[in-house]
Amino acid sequence: MIANKLNPGDEIRVIAPSRNLTEVWSVAHHHAVNFWQSEGFRLTFSKHSSETNQFHSSSISSRVEDLHEAFSDPNVKMVITCLGGFNANQLLRHLDYELIANNPKILCGYSDITALLNAIYAKTGLVTYHGPHFSTFGFDTETDYTRQAFMDCLLKDGPVTVVPSKAATYHTIQEGACEGTIIGGNLCTLNLLQGTPYMPDLRDKVLFLEDDNIMGDYFCYEFDRNLESLLQVEGADTIKGIVFGRFGDSCGLHADTIKAIIQDKVPSHIPVVFGADFGHVFPMITFPIGGSVRIQANQHKADISILTH
Repeated sequence: MIANKLNPGDEIRVIAPSRNLTEVWSVAHHHAVNFWQSEGFRLTFSKHSSETNQFHSSSISSRVEDLHEAFSDPNVKMVITCLGGFNANQLLRHLDYELIANNPKILCGYSDITALLNAIYAKTGLVTYHGPHFSTFGFDTETDYTRQAFMDCLLKDGPVTVVPSKAATYHTIQEGACEGTIIGGNLCTLNLLQGTPYMPDLRDKVLFLEDDNIMGDYFCYEFDRNLESLLQVEGADTIKGIVFGRFGDSCGLHADTIKAIIQDKVPSHIPVVFGADFGHVFPMITFPIGGSVRIQANQHKADISILTH
């Protein structure tokens, strides 16, 4: 199930299922509002988006109410998160998935929002979108690439060829070709869904994975064991391919490190690509959780095409 594409004039609702608007710098907030208005969209903010507590978030009931209200409102065509954080998974057992399925809308965000994106897809079949937060559009790092990738995915139909930004270089870790349905986002957050009713079925999927360094010098070790944990989930032995995003410099995670990490973990016949434009770095693409992708990777070139979104 894919929600209708955006059109100029549509209303976009900003919600705060993790951290809230009080954590967004005022300058970034101002620039983000200007972006949406310049593109012709009408921006509204959820009732509790600035409510805050000691966790820089708001109560579970407030966050659930805001998400339900956004999906219930027929004027809202897209729901976008203001920030990531650490606690979006608190909402999962309180959500009305029937309400969401009966009112399909675009839902977009990344990082901690990975829990919501994958859970809603798993429970409803609604394609969700790993992409910019509201606040992302308030920063000025290669904004044209992020904006164009967002528009290509959410305003247009038809296949999208994912061309690397100036900051990115695709590295083929394993050669191969595949087509499949995308699952993924932030690895450590996705792993929070293991053993719950909100974990997507991994059978025959293509994994898009990234992570951020909150472990200091131990990041590579943590990433290694988190990936191993995901690959132990039932059905993971049938995955068709993996695309890794870009990682911040502090992660110390490079193509050769990834190659060593996946050795003996991933079947040698499936394509594995490192360095695509998503993660906790700018610029970034928008890709569909539950949409389909084609990957063709050889020693000289890697091509990634989003087929349905």
